[in-house]
Amino acid sequence: MRLLHIYTLIGCLLISAFVKAQDTLTYESFKNKEKDRVTLQRDTITIVDSILTTSFVNEVNRVELKTQTKDSVAFRLKDNPLAARMDSLWRKELARTDLFDSITKMVHDHDYKEEVYTDLPTDTLKKRLEAINARTPFNVAYNASLESVIKRYLKRHKPAMERLMEISAFYFPMFEEMLDKYDIPLEMKYLAIVESALRPRARSRVGATGLWQFMFSTGKIYGLDVNSYVDERMDPIMATEAACQYLAKLYELFGDWDLALASYNSGPGNVSKAIRRSGGYQNYWNIRQNLPRETAGYVPAFLATMYLFEYADEHGYQPKKPPVNYFATDTIHIKQLITLEQVSQITGEPLEVIQFLNPSYKLDIIPVVKNEQYYLRLPIESVGTFVQNEEAIYAFAKAELDKREKPLPKFTDASSQVRYRVRSGDYLGKIANRYGVRVSQIKKWNNLRSNNLKIGQRLIIYPRKPVTSTGTSSTKTVMHNGKKTYTVRQGDSLWKIANKFPGVSVKNIKVWNDISGDNVKPGMKLVVSK
Repeated sequence: MRLLHIYTLIGCLLISAFVKAQDTLTYESFKNKEKDRVTLQRDTITIVDSILTTSFVNEVNRVELKTQTKDSVAFRLKDNPLAARMDSLWRKELARTDLFDSITKMVHDHDYKEEVYTDLPTDTLKKRLEAINARTPFNVAYNASLESVIKRYLKRHKPAMERLMEISAFYFPMFEEMLDKYDIPLEMKYLAIVESALRPRARSRVGATGLWQFMFSTGKIYGLDVNSYVDERMDPIMATEAACQYLAKLYELFGDWDLALASYNSGPGNVSKAIRRSGGYQNYWNIRQNLPRETAGYVPAFLATMYLFEYADEHGYQPKKPPVNYFATDTIHIKQLITLEQVSQITGEPLEVIQFLNPSYKLDIIPVVKNEQYYLRLPIESVGTFVQNEEAIYAFAKAELDKREKPLPKFTDASSQVRYRVRSGDYLGKIANRYGVRVSQIKKWNNLRSNNLKIGQRLIIYPRKPVTSTGTSSTKTVMHNGKKTYTVRQGDSLWKIANKFPGVSVKNIKVWNDISGDNVKPGMKLVVSK
């Protein structure tokens, strides 16, 4: 409301000044008009600047800095609710997996029937393809099949492509930098859309992984390590460099970027066979019928994607901007094992953003391994906070890990499992805290690819905290995982409950249940044994 009053006052002053200026200009000579206009501008800016400065100082003085951790290593200012909501929606967008499924279906759809799309006449498409062809070494010649794919994308897949354009604003600057380093056409950046829908953790049905969909063996050849903690095929920078090296080698083999593109998908051996079977032709469109079915739709999908991105404005695409820019991030060498969840707690950055920037850590844990160097990528504004408080951060992380690192129950012991049903308002962090486990563990136990949950979804959990009974009786104690629990009844107090169990004190119940006050409510489940 305070800001609304300020903007209202500014508006009134501007209107007043404008009316006054109009009156003045009516009686002034023509040669003084420009002088009056400049004076008006200067006076108005001074007034507005004064109001905003005073208001801003007052607002900052009222801001309460809140620490995020016990070590006071981070703080956050109050945020604009609308902006925060928009950022939250964008973070959820980053965590979605359906784009990869959508792009896979689009690439494998080989229905090249004529599409009716009146907003793109064939003559217009031909001219635009000629313009693209003139500035790229790819063969972007018009043909009916390509027209069919482009019009199908425009007609049926506009929302998916618009979302891909949003995410591309983060990745494309890095792609272009790396492609330029290896002297590869910059348009090759669209390959990552066709391969993975720009999902660093994308995994195909045959095991190809990452933005550039490397198989395990090919990744190893180009230096991408895979172990229990880390999959470097999911590291955007390392995988992009490996993809550039591989593409450069394929171009060296075929001397043609269309064929290099086709061989990236199906392997150089299949492209060589297609050349032989076609009678020696080396133009992609002439050998296409002899390529594997998947590759036959691969290059048209690539060219259609290139067209849509190059002519996005003409077709009314309006992608939003990502909340973080690739060039506005930096890395920190990690010296002690730390989880991404802890990084989120410490820096105040949402967990989804930390995961988005560090997708190669399979379990959301950054390990420390001899002769290996692992890095944490953060927005630049959080890097300084982290480096400035590094010792306190590692102390906090170690204390948290020491609390959690206890022997896990044997997974074969059914009595140690909890089958949890997701309720409204639940999210993985909340459930993990309830049971004393990590988000990454819940995801691993349940084969979850993202942080998204559905109401009613069942999760298997191996709790490290005492779990209270879900029984309906309010008069009995229950054994669960070796702990006795008691359901509070009407009229109960901590003193009364403690007296029900020999050797148990009020202090015991408070400690075992992490209670600070003396109040208990009917229906509460309390641990009443060690």
